[in-house]
Amino acid sequence: MQKVIVICGPTASGKTALSIELAKKINGEIVSADSMQIYDEMDIGTAKVTKEEMQGIKHYMVGGISPVKRYSVAEYKKNALIAINEIIEKEKIPIVVGGTGLYVNSLIYGIDYPEVETDLEYRRELEEIAKNNGLQYLYEKAMKIDKEATLKISQNDQKRILRILEIYKQTGKTKTQLEEESRKNGVPYNYDVYGIDFPREILYERINKRVELMLEAGLIDEVTRLYKKYGKELYTSAQAIGYKEVIDYINNLYTKEEMIEKIKMETRRYAKRQLTWFRKIENIKWLNGLDNIEDNIKAILHSSSIWKE
Repeated sequence: MQKVIVICGPTASGKTALSIELAKKINGEIVSADSMQIYDEMDIGTAKVTKEEMQGIKHYMVGGISPVKRYSVAEYKKNALIAINEIIEKEKIPIVVGGTGLYVNSLIYGIDYPEVETDLEYRRELEEIAKNNGLQYLYEKAMKIDKEATLKISQNDQKRILRILEIYKQTGKTKTQLEEESRKNGVPYNYDVYGIDFPREILYERINKRVELMLEAGLIDEVTRLYKKYGKELYTSAQAIGYKEVIDYINNLYTKEEMIEKIKMETRRYAKRQLTWFRKIENIKWLNGLDNIEDNIKAILHSSSIWKE
């Protein structure tokens, strides 16, 4: 079975740099597994890989989607598999890289996330409940319906909380049930999964520094431009960490200092959730983020059953 390399890990762990150097070494191409880098016009706040950083390595699933479009995990899986197959046909090695656990799991476990059409009336009803009763009320409701799926998401993730409730209403089954059923179909590739780990204090320092660099690079201007252009149509993409906080700052809900600290705090919390998610992946091989890139590439090459130095 064709092998596909997967490099995952928390935000600011160095996935991009490692994957590009690995791709150069093994004649690979990269398929992004990042739920926000898929959107156009959202570059600084998503730490989207630049043309210069790519160093000639082709990247798939970076950009191409309007920031006002709802882009589902099911759509991601379909398009990612097309990209992986295209890379294999070119006799190159596919390298899936990213920090979105749902995207990674959809591939490595063959999960077919249900394509449930949005019931706009029910969606508005839920949004009204969240507005009047608080999102925590819906989170607790989702917990009673599908505890396993709810525990995997943030209590502030309105998009995914509503999705758990919508799936149950429309299918009569929980999101977890549907995922378990789809896993029985198997996977077309042999995924070799590597995670990048850091001591928590150092990872948090890297996150704080990244946020500062994003602000220096013009994050506020990027978000302001998007907000003026699309307004409330940004519903889905505006939930991204960094964008949500800047929008709140634009609307005078935070001072600039409060906004900066909020972005850093929410990013650190997200990184913690990412690590918790990836640690549950069966047979994941952990790389030490403190090691240099060359050493981690050697570790990948030596542990793989295909590439030996």
